[in-house]
Amino acid sequence: MTGAPATSPICIVGGTGALGFGLALRLGQTGIPIVIGSRDRHRAQEAAERAAEAVPSGQYVGLENHEAVKDAEIVILSVPFRNQSETLTNLKQTLTADHLVVDATVPLAAAVSGRATRTLGVWQGSAAQQAQEMAPDGVRVVSAFHTVSASLLSDLDHELDEDILICGDRKEDKGKVAELIGAIKGLRAVDCGALEMARIVEQLTALIISINVRNKVRAGIKITGL
Repeated sequence: MTGAPATSPICIVGGTGALGFGLALRLGQTGIPIVIGSRDRHRAQEAAERAAEAVPSGQYVGLENHEAVKDAEIVILSVPFRNQSETLTNLKQTLTADHLVVDATVPLAAAVSGRATRTLGVWQGSAAQQAQEMAPDGVRVVSAFHTVSASLLSDLDHELDEDILICGDRKEDKGKVAELIGAIKGLRAVDCGALEMARIVEQLTALIISINVRNKVRAGIKITGL
């Protein structure tokens, strides 16, 4: 699947961070307008300028989070776990039933000064389920982007070749996210089932980090037999 799935903008809340910025670059290459959101407008604008320099053909704008999400149907939430709750609380008056949130949050122990190869227990079962619980009524959440390397996304000379595991409770929502993922050359979406499966997928981030550290690589995941 190639080509941009839509002309409406995609908002990346946390687009100033490594994963969010990498996604902004790759999605911007497809022709999709990208809105980078941050708590700090200046940081968002700075990231948008850097993205535009790296991808001259892309369309980028940087705004504060509450402004960034307004015109986007799909909102990618790419923030550290320690900031997820606060970010969603601050967006409660802005997110509506028209929004589809793609949660890329990972509850790594590093959020509380622990090891990045360990994860924290989340009362709801996973960070994605916590996001669904905190989101306003009608907002749908799909879990994705937990195993792709942020540094490889930002390295535009690198040819991606891996799968993105997605979880969600509605087939239509997962279809939209799969289409978005498929727009990025070298990525393939794999439907892993209901949102509750995110509790397993999120654990894979810690596993990938451990593999990368031990083998000095930037590994990804590929599902065979599909």
